[in-house]
Amino acid sequence: MRGPWWFRLATIAFLLWALMGVFACIQQFRLGAEAMGPASDYDRALFARLPIWYMADYAVATGTALLGALALLAGSVLAIPLLTISLVAVMIQFGWMFAMTDIIAAKGIWTIYFPLLITAIAAVALRLAHLARRRRWIA
Repeated sequence: MRGPWWFRLATIAFLLWALMGVFACIQQFRLGAEAMGPASDYDRALFARLPIWYMADYAVATGTALLGALALLAGSVLAIPLLTISLVAVMIQFGWMFAMTDIIAAKGIWTIYFPLLITAIAAVALRLAHLARRRRWIA
């Protein structure tokens, strides 16, 4: 892996983040609404209403994030399209959730903070991949 120490550190941190995302996705597939602990009636009803494509989108978002992190670690330019797909999938996932459900009304505005963090990390990872390409740390 080429690049300065901070690039390598950021790549490893993003890899760990992506692994946590894949784990969370698998847990949601396995446990449904209970994936993040005891679920309320609202959580169960919301999960039951999720369209099938929503879970597929979640898998795409986390899977391509992990593959993109591995590509960065391997010095591959494939990180750019993979992280682009991941960011788009994240925006679709959370855009639908906040536009098409009453989650903010039911759970409060604080509900938006973690999805914003996830989106910001996905955007920073993509930006890092573009920087790495321009500086020839990945090829």
